[in-house]
Amino acid sequence: QVQLVESGGGSVQAGGSLRLSCKAPRNILSTFSGSDMAWYRQPPGKERELVASINSGRSTNYADSVKGRFTISRDNGKKMVYLQMNNLNPEDTAVYYCYQNRPNDGIYWGQGIQVTVSS
Repeated sequence: QVQLVESGGGSVQAGGSLRLSCKAPRNILSTFSGSDMAWYRQPPGKERELVASINSGRSTNYADSVKGRFTISRDNGKKMVYLQMNNLNPEDTAVYYCYQNRPNDGIYWGQGIQVTVSS
């Protein structure tokens, strides 16, 4: 069963913007609002890395490489988490994964979505 559904990826030129969305359709509202959420990415030939996180209290954390360019946010009522990506560069090319750490239930991953930035 698909737990997290990502959308919004694609191809863009350097300097452009994309917004990734992740929905947790099977969560009840309290489960989603109590979850810590994050976006990870895996560039070609590299390890998966944390991009940004937002906890249940809405505190955020960013990788140094995206600070000032990316913004993570969440809408608990819609069971959605977003990643606004601005001023993209080719080094941002990767498969992006939505991550959820549910209280007392463990970790879930989305299926991944491709983001390609051309110079």
